[in-house]
Amino acid sequence: MEHHKMKRIASPSSPPHGSRGFMLIEVLVSILIFSLGVLGLVKLQTSMTRANTSAKGRADAVYLTSEIIGVMRTDTAHVLNYNGSSCASYGLCKDWQNKVAATLPTATPVIAASATSVSVTITWTLPNEDAHTFTTTTVVKSAAAL
Repeated sequence: MEHHKMKRIASPSSPPHGSRGFMLIEVLVSILIFSLGVLGLVKLQTSMTRANTSAKGRADAVYLTSEIIGVMRTDTAHVLNYNGSSCASYGLCKDWQNKVAATLPTATPVIAASATSVSVTITWTLPNEDAHTFTTTTVVKSAAAL
């Protein structure tokens, strides 16, 4: 009787007993590090969005105050009609107040006009922030003061 020797097929060697599970721990640590990086990027994006919104609010306030001062400089006969926080009786001022409300919905515009100068203040609040205030004071002489 003849015995045939069977060749053993090489099987992948199994890792030594002490290193089992080590690769799984490496993968879990890698996922943890990656997740922390992604969370950091999300936080950075949130901060940048908040800063951009705040900067846009300031830019809008600067533009709006400059705009009404320009209007007043071309309307020197009626400078005193712009005085106060509610100048609804004067059309140009009311139009500007409506524009402020449309641009900065939480804004409160106040104009303090005299015969020789004007001060325009816009106060607004953005979500999750404190109130912001922008004031411009300049010389605008009414036609009566000339």
